Amino acid sequence: MAQMMAVPFPSAGEPNPHQTDLGRLAELLKAHAPYDGVFELRLPGVFISRASGVNKAFHHAVQSPALCLIAQGAKRVVLGQDVFEYDASRMLVYSVDVPVAAQITEASLDRPYLGLRLDLDPSRIAELTSKVYPLGLPRREEGHAICVDQADNHVLNAVARLLGLASQPGEADLLAPLVIDEILIRLLRSPLGRRVALIGQEEGRLHGVSKAVAWVRTNFDKPLDVERLAALVHMSASSFHKHFKAVTSLSPLQYQKALRLQEARRLMLHTQLDAGLAGQRVGYQSASQFSREYGRYFGNTPTKDVAQLREQTALSGTGSSEA
Repeated sequence: MAQMMAVPFPSAGEPNPHQTDLGRLAELLKAHAPYDGVFELRLPGVFISRASGVNKAFHHAVQSPALCLIAQGAKRVVLGQDVFEYDASRMLVYSVDVPVAAQITEASLDRPYLGLRLDLDPSRIAELTSKVYPLGLPRREEGHAICVDQADNHVLNAVARLLGLASQPGEADLLAPLVIDEILIRLLRSPLGRRVALIGQEEGRLHGVSKAVAWVRTNFDKPLDVERLAALVHMSASSFHKHFKAVTSLSPLQYQKALRLQEARRLMLHTQLDAGLAGQRVGYQSASQFSREYGRYFGNTPTKDVAQLREQTALSGTGSSEA
C-alpha cells in the first residue's frame, strides 16, 4: 500500500508555494470543468475530472502511462491486491497499461474533487531522458506500474501554466508542446524521475512487460499461451511470470481476465449486447463461467451491474473516465 507522505511547510509568516500553486491549479480546473464530469481539453492528452461527491462504488478502467494530479479532494486506486491513496499533497504516475479500480474518497459540493491527467508519450520521454541523464540512467529496481510520491511544486506550476494556455488557442498551438516538455523534464528530475524515464526505454524488464501487455490488450479474446508470450519478450516462462506480476500486480491470466470483463461490460453498456453474447465476444466459451467471474470482479451479476450503471449515468448526465 502506498504510504501517506507529508508535505513540508514553510516557517510561520512565509508564503507556502505548494498551497499557492494548488490554489491557482484548482481555479483553472474549475474554469475548465464547470460541472461534474470528465473533460478532454484541446491540449494534447490532457483530461480534467470534477466530482461533487465521493464514489460509493469503484470505477473500472484500463489506464495507460500518465501523470495524475489532484488540486482538491482525494482518490484511491486499486491494482490487484495493491492500494494507492493520493491527494493534493502527492502525485501519481502510471508507467504501464493496467486495469485499475478507482474511487474518489474526498469530495463535496463546497470543495469538489478536482483532478487532472496528462498522458505520457514514451517516445518523447525517451528523447528528453537523454538530455536529463546525459551520462545514462542510474540503475535501480524497475518497480511497479503505479508509483506515488510527494507533489513537486515545479510540476504543479508548469501544469497550471499549461492549463492557462487552454483558453488561448493561438498561443496553445505554439507553446503547449514546450510546456509539456517542461513538465516531463520536471518529472524526470523529481524523485519519480528514474521510474518515469523507464517508460521510454526500449530495453529492460519494464519494456518487456509493456510489450507483453500490448499483445494481451490486442488479443485479449484469444487463448493465452504464457510460454509463447514469454518468448515474444525474450524471457523464460518463469522469469516472465515473475516480472509481469511484479510490475502489474497481476498474473498474465489475471490481467487477461480483467481486460475481458471490462470489455464485456463496455459492450453491454454501450452496444446493448446481452450477457451471453458479450461473454462470447470477449472469449468466454461458458456463459456460467462468464457470469461467475463477472460477479466476482464487479460485485454483481452482469444484468444487474449494467442496469445500475445506466441508472447512474442517467442521473449524472455524464459518462465515466479515469482522470
